[in-house]
Amino acid sequence: MQGRALIGAGALLALANFMVVLDTTIANVSVPSISGALAVSPSQGTWVITSYSVAEAITVPLTGWLAMRFGTVRVFCFAMAGFALFSFLCGIAPSLGVLVAFRVAQGVCGGPMIPLSQALLLRVFPPEKAPMAIGLWAMTTVVAPVAGPILGGMISDNFHWSWIFFINVPVAATCAFFSWRTFRSRETPVARRPVDYIGLSLLVLFVGAMQIMLDKGKELDWFGSPVIVVLALVAVVGFIAFLIWELTAEDPIVNLRIFRHRGFAVGAVTLSLTFGAYFASIILIPLWLQTSMGYTATWAGYATAGGFLAIIMSPVAAQLVGKVDPRILTSGGIIWFAMVTFWRADFTTSIDFWHIFLPAVVLGLGVPFFFVPTTRIALGAVEPQETAAAAGLSNFMRTTAAAFAASISTTYWDTSTSNARDNLVGALNGAQGQIDALVGQGLTASQALGQIDAMVQMQAVMLATDRVFMVTGFMFLLTGFFIWLAPRPRVMTDTPAH
Repeated sequence: MQGRALIGAGALLALANFMVVLDTTIANVSVPSISGALAVSPSQGTWVITSYSVAEAITVPLTGWLAMRFGTVRVFCFAMAGFALFSFLCGIAPSLGVLVAFRVAQGVCGGPMIPLSQALLLRVFPPEKAPMAIGLWAMTTVVAPVAGPILGGMISDNFHWSWIFFINVPVAATCAFFSWRTFRSRETPVARRPVDYIGLSLLVLFVGAMQIMLDKGKELDWFGSPVIVVLALVAVVGFIAFLIWELTAEDPIVNLRIFRHRGFAVGAVTLSLTFGAYFASIILIPLWLQTSMGYTATWAGYATAGGFLAIIMSPVAAQLVGKVDPRILTSGGIIWFAMVTFWRADFTTSIDFWHIFLPAVVLGLGVPFFFVPTTRIALGAVEPQETAAAAGLSNFMRTTAAAFAASISTTYWDTSTSNARDNLVGALNGAQGQIDALVGQGLTASQALGQIDAMVQMQAVMLATDRVFMVTGFMFLLTGFFIWLAPRPRVMTDTPAH
């Protein structure tokens, strides 16, 4: 495509990808509102987030098979129409169980849209403008998780929570209609391939078991519970069986042979681990601000809204990918993440809004320098006919890492809070004197004790939050050096910069 047609097609695909990725975080700050409305605990409410992420992750690697069997454009448009339908059904769900079921269906429809939007961008953009296409796609991928909490917070505080789903309906329906009109003449050839039912079943089994184990572990006392032990065994055995089957099957549902390309393997692992750590902070900060610092959902969303600089820097990163070794850009972007995260690890309970907001702004500068070159390192290492399958597999790993990171980080945060609280209580000096002083000011003994207890809890949460930031900071440093195991992509050195 050229000219206005190219601009319109790029905007359409970017909007579709933005909408799907947005839904991974739009419910983050809305969990308290949803939990209260549906009469469940906040911990149960987090299933609204993880159910979508897991369902999306499971269907993402099936994209290559679906595109070959039914056609890229047909699958993309059908998935978008389904996304609109199930978004509406999520909004009218009467109970948590029904909402989670519809969120799973929404995730199933959203999963193929992520890699297919990427594959279609690379198909309609001329080869010399491929870095620009990847930059456009990456921009929506990195900005959407930041915009989600803001939009979700504003909706939760000013409207009914169901509108976080209803807003998808007109956007998805419009995108489906115009995408069909724009791309149907560019449908890819189809081939009747057998369905790898065993591979698909094993994929659902091990990912589902792992996610349920991570979600329910703290509640069930981890490996003190036979349920968690069984789930762990199912996840491990299912994963091993999945690897064996997919590597030996004649027509696998997920083409794991793509990992023979070292650049793809290193790029996909780097993308997954880094995005998981990045997503953990997106989950953690709104929770901390709302549960401990007295922020509303709207202001918790604003505090994480520094990603607007990622929009500005994405075209810059896309241009540099064609001129600079992308491993340098990736490593620099991830180390930038690490430095900002260590900065956050020094937060205190007296911190104000602007000092929370500023690191988010600074972080936005480095986000495109991670996403754009890392994606090119991974996809630039595979054969042209493997691009759709590689995009699906790398996005599966990224989305699964985000879902697992959400559960692991919140569990670690809760555990660290309990440990920090125990340590603080044991270190209190002169507590009785403080209680007496508060009683002298007119409080009852129980009120005074409650005030001290709230202060201890607030400090314990702050210490736990800083600890999670410290751990994720070291994770960033590790992945920042890991990317150098990848060879320099031949596509990057051969593609002229425009």
